[in-house]
Formats: sequence, structure tokens, C-alpha cells
Amino acid sequence: MPPHDRCQHNTNEDDVNSPTSPLNFLDQKFQELHQNCLTENTLYNDELFPPDNSSIGLFDEVPSEVDMSQVVWKRPSELVSHPNLILDGVSRFDYAQGSVLGNCWFLAAIGALTFEKDIIKQVMPTEQSFTKDYAGIFHFRFWRFGKWIDVVIDDQLPTIDDELLFVHSKTSNEFWPALLEKAYAKVCGSYADLHAGFISEALMDFTGGTHMYYTLNMAPADLWKIMECAFKSKTLMECGSYAVTNPEAIELLNGIVAAHAYTVTGVFEVMSDENPVQLVRLLNPWGEEEWRGDWSDGSPLWDTVCEEVRKNCHEVLNNGEFWMSMEDFTYIFANIDICCLCPDFLDGSTECHWTSKRHFGRWNDGISAGGDIIKTETFWTNPQFWVKIDELNEECARGQRPENILVSLIQNHEKRNRNSQENFKIGFYVFEIPLEMRSQSGRFSSEFFIDRKPVEQTDELEYFREVMKFFRLEPGEYIIVPCTENPGEIASFILSVFSKNETHLKHIQETPE
Repeated sequence: MPPHDRCQHNTNEDDVNSPTSPLNFLDQKFQELHQNCLTENTLYNDELFPPDNSSIGLFDEVPSEVDMSQVVWKRPSELVSHPNLILDGVSRFDYAQGSVLGNCWFLAAIGALTFEKDIIKQVMPTEQSFTKDYAGIFHFRFWRFGKWIDVVIDDQLPTIDDELLFVHSKTSNEFWPALLEKAYAKVCGSYADLHAGFISEALMDFTGGTHMYYTLNMAPADLWKIMECAFKSKTLMECGSYAVTNPEAIELLNGIVAAHAYTVTGVFEVMSDENPVQLVRLLNPWGEEEWRGDWSDGSPLWDTVCEEVRKNCHEVLNNGEFWMSMEDFTYIFANIDICCLCPDFLDGSTECHWTSKRHFGRWNDGISAGGDIIKTETFWTNPQFWVKIDELNEECARGQRPENILVSLIQNHEKRNRNSQENFKIGFYVFEIPLEMRSQSGRFSSEFFIDRKPVEQTDELEYFREVMKFFRLEPGEYIIVPCTENPGEIASFILSVFSKNETHLKHIQETPE
């Protein structure tokens, strides 16, 4: 299995849903709507995401120079004479962020997406254009809470003085970035609902994969090697800078924007005066404002490498892309997300295939919403999942990393508008089942958890949409308990388990299955 292929996957529901067989978002069927427009010779108008203020949404703050009362929705053909969906391929340099919407997290994810052409085709189906069979209707595909959905939009875009209000292409007649943003805004409820977010959300919604998260000041010593493996396997990577406000700290960032999302676009080792230096290439989605320190565009350190490396790597362009050393990267940036379809990119062995299983569950008040582990009387009522870890064969056990399981927990409050959804603090705990208790059927009672320490757990409960952990378990049987912070907190969740070789996951019911 190539490193960037999907894990072999099973779920507790009929798994017929896929990028090529998605659900119709809001029950809108693209082919049917498109054909109706062609038959009636009309341009599509989307009544479920209309060209008005309800689709723009409410912004807490708008730049003083922007008068939102002047917004006019226009189709690309009203803005330019020859609009195109894509011109000369999809590139990370195609687009720039609008002045109103703080969605650098989404645009940074788009930047990573442009490196993976197969995923681009998955998100943005081919055979749609502004020429052949044009009817003012387009569609895009996203993965949302365990399901692939097909999202239909019309091509009316918000403008002021014939300039796009939100994301826009640097080439005036290319519109894939603006239409992709509109489709994602529709999924999230409005454009305003795209304001502020976590990079991992968009990465997962583009791929249907999972992600690994590292806090850089606590990252493993071999993080650069992990990043190198990820880059070679076309895995998507993003990072975020620290949120600092005082002028002295901002000056130390040396051109890096505080509390900002960046795309990782390259990982490379160079020889500088015969000394190896590990470099990371980053892209600011604004398309400008670059790092000014060592290994930046204007750094004299580029004179210390051979001409071939300098020719391939060094460009003095103010396009938002730059190199920096791994040392500076882990000091300046706070965290990195690595989004993959499968964690097997970390293993050099072709004999070792990761598999996954996914369970759709729910915390219900008074039944299965028991709160955190410190709530000793109710914690045991949370959903419980049995997991079995097999002994690995010799070839698979020689993988490059010791971790053999990745657990992901996603919460879903099923709200229409993304920003109206207030996440709970969530996490999970893993307990080993002693040999003498492995024949037990049914749920484990409160007595099992009293004074029993988990063998693994999320570092802390977080308000994130998703929490995950990548770790090693010895062969044996275990219980995973996903939870919120407080008893009675109601939400749906998705528990996904990725493991080397066969994945054994089962929801423990009240009575034997």
C-alpha cells in the first residue's frame, strides 16, 4: 500500500459513503439541478444560500474602509469577460485573503491542498467550467463529521466596487478559490462562520483523514524526520504561530505574523559549509510578509550552500513563501498539524498496513454522559469501547516508530452555523483489562475504575472539535472511554481507531452482544 493511500476502513454503519458517492448536502442534487437549468436555459439561483446578508452573516468587527451596505452579489461573467474556474493548474500562489474575513486557517489548508492533485479532484470535481454546459452552478465535496457531502452553490459572489469581498485570485479571471470558499461557507452556515478556526478542521474536511498534532516546545526529538516522511508521502502539514501582543515579542518574531496559520510547503536538508542544516519551507496565506531571519530570502547563509541547492531552493520573491531552520521553526511557532489519510507514512515497512475502525456514538444525559474521570460516581456510565492489540510480525515491528495506535475523538453538536456551536471539553482514557477480567461481558462498573490508572489518555481535555493521541500499547485488551468534562453534557461523537495490522474495536453494550 503506498504511504498516501487510505487505511483499510470499517465503521459501525453501512460504509457506502465515499468521495465518489457522497450525501447530498441539504438534499440538493447537483446533476438534477444542473440539468434543469440547461433545459430551461436559466442560470442557477441557490435559495438555500441566497445572495444576501443571511449568507454573509454577522461580523463582530469590519475594517473601517469597508462599507458592508455597498455589497453587490455578481457572477464572474459580470466581473470579467472570460472567467475560468482554473487557469494553468491549481497553485498555492493563486489566491489572496480578503480584508474582512479572518480565515487564514482555511486558506492555509487550501495551500496544502494544492500539493495533492488527487485530493483537489476529490474536493473540486472535474468537468465543471464556465464554458461547456455552464449554468451558474458548481459543486464541491467535503468530509463532515464522518460523512462525505456534495455541496451545491450558484456562482454569485459578494463584491464591493466590482472587487471580490473575500478570498480572490491573483489572476482576475480565475475563480476556483472564491467558489471553494463559498461552498465551505455554505457548509459552515455563512461567510462570518469561517472567521477564526483551527487548521486541522479544514484539513480533515478536505481529506476525510486524521491528523497528528504536536506542540513544538514539547515535540519529539525526531520531529523533523516525521515531517520529512510526511512531505515525501504527500501528507498535508500546517502550523500556527504564537499569539503575542507586546511590541518586543512581535519584533522577535522577525516578520512572522502572530497568531497566524501557515502552510508547510517543503522539508529539506542542506549542507552549509559542510555542516548539515535541517530546513522547513513555509507559506503565509496572505501571499506576503515573510520571515526575515536566518535562511530567509535575503539571508547570506544561502551563499554557504552549493550552487545547485541555491538554484533549486533560493528565490528572492515577496510571495509569502520562505525557508527557516528547524531550530527557529520550533522556537517561533507554537504547533504543527500533520493531516494524513493513514499514519502508515511513518513506517518504512511495506509489510505493515494500518487499518481503522470508526464508531458513531453519543453522550446522553442520565444515560451515557458521565463526565471526566474525577467524577467517580458517573464516569463509568460514559460509552466504553473494547480494543484488542495483536502481536506484530517481525517485519512490521521493525517500523521506523514504536507507536502502533492512533485514537481520534470528534464531537458534533449538529448545529447549522459553525460559530454557534460551543464545543465541550473532550478527551479519552485508555485502561488495560487484566487477564482475569477479559471474559467479562457487558460494561465495566464504577468499581473497575476506582483507583485504576489509565495506561494512556489525552494530555488534557480540550475545547477542540477533535482531540487525538498517537501512542504505543503492548499486545493485550483495553477499554477506551471517551468523555466530556461534566456529567450531562449532550453531544454526538465519532471515535476512530487506527492501528497496525488488524483493528479490533467494539462498543461494549449493557448486555452481551
